Order: sequence, then C-alpha cells, then structure tokens
Amino acid sequence: MRHTARRTRDPTQENPPAQHTALVPYARLPREHHGHTVLTSTVDVLGTAHWLLTERPPQPGGELPPGELPPFDASVVSVHPDGTTSVTALAGVRARRPHLDRLPHGGFLVAASRTHRTTAGEQVQLFDAVGRETSSFSVGDAVEHLLVDGAGRIWFGHFDENPLGIRRWSTTGALVWSSDGADIPGLFDCYALNVTGTTAWACTYTDFPLVEIRGDGHDRRVRVWSNGVDGARAVAVHGERVAFYGGYTGHRDRLALGELTESTVERTDTGLLTLPDGLPPRRRRVVARGARIHVQAEPYTEWGVFDLGA
Repeated sequence: MRHTARRTRDPTQENPPAQHTALVPYARLPREHHGHTVLTSTVDVLGTAHWLLTERPPQPGGELPPGELPPFDASVVSVHPDGTTSVTALAGVRARRPHLDRLPHGGFLVAASRTHRTTAGEQVQLFDAVGRETSSFSVGDAVEHLLVDGAGRIWFGHFDENPLGIRRWSTTGALVWSSDGADIPGLFDCYALNVTGTTAWACTYTDFPLVEIRGDGHDRRVRVWSNGVDGARAVAVHGERVAFYGGYTGHRDRLALGELTESTVERTDTGLLTLPDGLPPRRRRVVARGARIHVQAEPYTEWGVFDLGA
C-alpha cells in the first residue's frame, strides 16, 4: 500500500493563489542567427535543441498551385547539451509550417503537417548529415506531433481532421506500429506526445487517458491510466510521478502533478508554469522528453525546461 502526504485545506482561503513554477533556462539560439526567420524548433531525444531557419520567409510563386511553396534552402542551428553549436545547411526543403527532428546518424527529418501544403507530393523529407535529401515519403495528413526515438524510429501524432491517432514509422517509410486496435479510449486527437528511448507516452482526446506504449516492432505493449486532467498539451513521466502542462481556455499555463496507481492518475497538486522571469509564455512551442517538458515562447529563440525528475 502506498502512502502520500496530503495538503489540508485552509477554510479561510476558499480560492488560494496557484503556486507558480518557473521554467529553468535550457538553450538559446546564438545571437548571430537572430535576424533569420525561425520556421520551427525542437529538442531531440538526446537533449540537443535545434532551430530550422531561413534568411527570409518562403513565399509562394512560379507555376505552383495557390498556397504551395517552391523548394527553399534552410539551415538547422543546433545547441548541444554541453553548450557547443553546429550548423547544417539543408537544400530543397518543401514543407510549409514544418516539423523538425534529428536522426541518429546526424541527419535531419523535416515534415509538413498538412499533405496539401507540400510540393512533389511527399510530405516527409530525410536529409543526411551534410544536408542532402536522401529520401521522402508520406505519413498522412494532420500531423500534430513529430518525435524521433532513440532507435531512429519516427513517431507521429495526428489531430482530429485526420484521426489516425499515433503511428510509428521507419526511416524507409514503412509503417511499424499503429494505434489502430490498441484499445486506447476515445482516440480522435493526439493532444500530447512524449518519446524517450523507445517508449512513448501520450494523452489523447476525448477521454484524455495517460497512455504508455512500450516495446519494439509490431509487438508493442499499451497500458492506459484514467486521468482527470483534460486538454493537456504536454506530459512528462518520472517513475510513478506524472506532470501535465496546458489545457483549455483558462488553463493554458496549468501544471498539474499526479501519481500513478494501478489504473488511475491521482492528482497531487495543481499550479502554473511560467517563463523564468515569472511571466506566462503566451504563444509557445512545447516538446516533452521523458521527465522534461521544454517550452519555447515567442519569438522562439530560447528554450526553458521543467524537469519532473530534478
């Protein structure tokens, strides 16, 4: 039997102020690149932060259909956990509003969230370590999340305009695993996805259970915990502790903590997650890896981190 400390309610304070937890500065885009356009940014499975940059925003043109972009050149600026930086030039990027992640061999993957916003009909592009495109394939429309795991497999979470759920692909474009038939209740939209090692954690609409997907290949084990925190945009897990970040209107900055029981997530605390200076992030990107939730606020030049395991 597990015992946890519980807070007692102060009857004189019906609506106590929420506890604020400040993000810790994690990675910063070097100042010499601040004049470029940030197309997207992420933190990979090894903890390196990456920015996909262009000198100017890509513009439609030529004889392409309305809204499509001609291929353009971009660069990835990487800030490694030891503070060193590297730059990789990518030639012929096609994705509009792209997702980005690093591949284990040092190359990169760029994917469009919508299949109708790419040229040449291929949604996902793989680049080698010197920035040359090596292959491309499509995974389906409405990509909300893209994360590469420690084995180099590619996880996609889809939103409800194309409710494919959660899928895992190889770098050759083969579908390795799908959430179809995985008995995840109410999976119409993958709200939150966290990939660490070869394990994925998710929180999905409509029921918002906490989902663990573990194993390799097609033989993957799925475990589900019921959960009372709705609308979370990121989830972090450390042992039996869980953190959910974000929510619907009025709860965008919510940080809800909980503990795993046999079948449920029991909430233990709720507060707010702020930028290091104490302000709310407003427009932001969020990437969760293991016990960490990384948050990047506009203008998207700095990452902060909340570490559940710290």
